[in-house]
Amino acid sequence: MSTAAWSPVSLAVVSAGVGHPRPTRLLADWVAEAVCRSLVAGGARAEVEVLELHRLTADLARHSAQGRASLDLREAVAAVVAADGIVVATPVLTASPSEEFSSFLAALGDRVLSGVPVLLALNSGSCRQAPDLAQVVRRRLTDVHADPVPTVVVACPADWRATAHSDAARLRSCIDQAAAELAAAMRSYRQ
Repeated sequence: MSTAAWSPVSLAVVSAGVGHPRPTRLLADWVAEAVCRSLVAGGARAEVEVLELHRLTADLARHSAQGRASLDLREAVAAVVAADGIVVATPVLTASPSEEFSSFLAALGDRVLSGVPVLLALNSGSCRQAPDLAQVVRRRLTDVHADPVPTVVVACPADWRATAHSDAARLRSCIDQAAAELAAAMRSYRQ
């Protein structure tokens, strides 16, 4: 295989989890690993940048109140805008994503993600609410003109219990499907 086939693509991983331990970050890592595997299988190599929004909480609050972005926030926005694909992992409570995620989308501004493929991963407190929650977050991504892949990864309490017992087949299957979709969309986006 020629070296040109292994051209790097950039993947930004945005984790909006809070608290410790951070299951949302764990979910983001699993998804990012699956995307990288899918990209390698298709002849591409990913350069991955992980952004943990909890580290930008004060910067996001300042930006929201004063309209000024810190250097750290500007660098995070630049990394996301420059990416060929994005994984967004957010905890979802009471039918909305984390405040950090919403604030970060506001900081991105309009149309900067025009056409950029995005994989959405939700760490939900309830599997019953998941489809509605997914639609809410997908709408927010399309509002900034991102292009979410069809499969939304939703991890609910039962998935975390299954993972603890090494039986996370449903979640792994969903991650693999969404990762393949994102990898394909990233290859198309680059062309």
